[in-house]
Amino acid sequence: MTAPEQSSDPKRDARQARKMARSAARLYAVQALFQMEHSSHSADRVRQEFLNFRFGAEIEEGEEMIDGDVDLFRKILDDAVNWQAKIDQMTDRALVAKWPITRIDPTLRALFRAAGSELVASDVPPKIVIVEYVEIARDFYPDGKEPKFVNAVLDHIAREAKPDAF
Repeated sequence: MTAPEQSSDPKRDARQARKMARSAARLYAVQALFQMEHSSHSADRVRQEFLNFRFGAEIEEGEEMIDGDVDLFRKILDDAVNWQAKIDQMTDRALVAKWPITRIDPTLRALFRAAGSELVASDVPPKIVIVEYVEIARDFYPDGKEPKFVNAVLDHIAREAKPDAF
């Protein structure tokens, strides 16, 4: 996710920059949760690595990654760790009985945990959470059926976590 181009409307540019920073924070959170599971490193260690080496990193000469919303990134990681058992149970209920969360691709598991943390422990409207994480699924699986799968699972989790929003 690279920095947006500037337009002639500073307010629009600021809103777009905030939106992109939140989207980047969500993507980084999925990557961090994946890394935590894969490496067995603590949330603190992985968080610090991301803040030091990923946020705003140069990906090609002259092209930098967007600095994600640090507060949102931290909140997603902390809430995903603190609420992991509940999020995993909700995800299990959304999956077919033959496919418990432990059999799900680790990238999708990290994505469900990040999205689940927002659905369980934030005031972000569920539809925004679902759209954001379906987009992340498209980034990871551009040619697969995973984005539709993510949409269905997150819709189920959202209806359980925040039934009044529907």
